[in-house]
Amino acid sequence: MKKTLTALAAGAALTLGSLTAQATTLRMAYDSDPVTLDIQEQLSGATLQLSHMTFDPLVRWTKDLQFEPRLAESWERIDENTMRFKLRQGVHFHSGNTLTATDVAWTFERLKNSPDFKAIFAPFSGIKVIDDYTFELITAEPYPLVLNAATYLFPMDHAFYSGKDESGHPKSEIVKHGNSYASTHLSGTGPYTVTERQQGVRVEFQRFDDYWDKSSPGNVDKIILTPIKENATRVSALLSGGVDYIAPVPPTDLERIRRDDNSELVTMSGTRIIMMQMNQQRVEAFKDRRVRQAIAYAVNQEGIAAKIMKGFATPAAQLSPEGYLGHNPDLKPRYDLEKAKALMAEAGYADGFTITMMAPNNRYVNDAKIAQAVAAMLARINIKVDLKTLPKAQYWPEFDNRSADIMMIGWHSDTEDSTNFYEFLTMCPDTATGSGQYNSGQYCNPDIDREVRATNTETDVDKRAAMLKDIEQKLYDDAAFIPLHWQDLAWASRKGVEIEPVINVMNFPYLGDLVIKE
Repeated sequence: MKKTLTALAAGAALTLGSLTAQATTLRMAYDSDPVTLDIQEQLSGATLQLSHMTFDPLVRWTKDLQFEPRLAESWERIDENTMRFKLRQGVHFHSGNTLTATDVAWTFERLKNSPDFKAIFAPFSGIKVIDDYTFELITAEPYPLVLNAATYLFPMDHAFYSGKDESGHPKSEIVKHGNSYASTHLSGTGPYTVTERQQGVRVEFQRFDDYWDKSSPGNVDKIILTPIKENATRVSALLSGGVDYIAPVPPTDLERIRRDDNSELVTMSGTRIIMMQMNQQRVEAFKDRRVRQAIAYAVNQEGIAAKIMKGFATPAAQLSPEGYLGHNPDLKPRYDLEKAKALMAEAGYADGFTITMMAPNNRYVNDAKIAQAVAAMLARINIKVDLKTLPKAQYWPEFDNRSADIMMIGWHSDTEDSTNFYEFLTMCPDTATGSGQYNSGQYCNPDIDREVRATNTETDVDKRAAMLKDIEQKLYDDAAFIPLHWQDLAWASRKGVEIEPVINVMNFPYLGDLVIKE
C-alpha cells in the first residue's frame, strides 16, 4: 500500500509538481530498502544511510575520518566533562519548523531511551540548553569519544513528533519492528524528503527546496530507490541502463563492471566485521570454552574470503580492523581441523550435536553462501546444522529474539573506535544500559566488561590502545565469537554519476552532495 510519509506542512516549498523539465533524477538499486523511517528504531547501515539522506548530524565524518561541522557549526571543550556546541541558525525541518537547541535536547533524551542507541550515549549524563542555538553535552566522567557520538545525533523535529497519532499512541514512541508514527512519517533537516514508500518495492525522495546547505554541489532533484535483492539482477539493471547507481557490487561481478565502457566502479577496503555468535543460553555445549575454540579452529576464514568473497574481503581473527586502536597484530585466523576435532573430544563431544543457525540472505555480501559454508565446516567436527536464511526485514526480529543457536551479524563501528564493537557485540546483554544489544550469543564475561568500561574514561591514547588490544586478546582466547572477515566495499554507477566524492568507508553515501553530469 502506498503511503505519503514526508512532512509537507502548509508553506513547505516542496511538491512533486515543482519539478522542472531539467530536473535530474537518480535511479538507484540497493540490495534492500530501509525497514523503517524512524532513524532511532534500529542501529543499522540502511537506517544510517537513510539518516544522511533525510536528516543531518551535528557533525559528520570526512573521507579521511576527520570531523566536519554540519548542524553544529562549532564546538569547544568547557571542562573535562563538558563540550559546548553552537547550532547553525536558519535551519528548517521539512515541516517548516525551525531547528533549535530544544530539538537537540529532545532528540538526545529519545536516544537515551532507544534500545539500539542508548549504549552509544550511555557515557553522557545529560544535556544543558543554554539558549536557542547553544547547548552542552555533559559526560559523567572524562570521555574521549564525544565528537564520535555526535556523528550519530541527528536532531529530530520535536514539534512534529510530539503529541498522539490517530490511534492515540505517542508520536515519539519507538517500536521495534512495529508500526509507529515515527516509522511511517518523517520530518528532518536533510537534503531529501520521502514522498512515496512501498516497503520492499520502491522509495522516492525529493530534494528539499529549503535545505540549509547552499554550498552543497549536489544537483540531484529526485531519487528513486528500488531494492533488488539478487546480485545478478542488480548488476544487470546497471549495465542495461535500468538504474544509474548500485550497491553493493558482488565480488563475482567486479571485473564485469570494470570492463563495461559505460560504467564506473569504486572499491574500498572495509571495516565491517562479519561474524557468527554462539548462544550459550540455548546450547549447553557452548558454555565450554573448548567447544567454542573447536568451532573457531573449524572455520576457515581464509577459504571463505578466497572462494566465496573472491578475495574481496580480509580474513579476520578479531573485531578491530587494521587502523583501529584495538587492532592486535598478533591475532591471526587459526584454522586447524585436527586441533578442532581434538578439542571436541577433550570436551566430551567427539560425536558432536545438532544446532540451529540463522543468517540473512540480502544484508551482507554473499551472506547466505557464507552461512552455508560455515555449516559445512562445522559438519566436519560432527556439529550438524539446521540452517535457515531470511530476508533482512524478517531476519532482524528473529535476531532480536535470539531465535537460533548460531546467528550472523555484521558490524561497522558506529564511532570508528574499537570500544563500540565490544559495547554492542560482546558485553553482557543489559536492556537498561543497552550494552550487548546485538550480542545474540549472550556471551558474558564481567571481567572483560569492566576493562571495556575503563577504556571509556582513559584519554591517554597509548594507554587506551594497550587496553583495547588486551581486550581483543582475551576475547580471542575465550573464543567469544566466530570472526569471519572484514567486508570490502564496492559501488558502481553509470558514467556521469560522480559517486566517488560522496562515498566513504562507513558506507553512508552523502547523496545530498552527489553530482550527475549529463
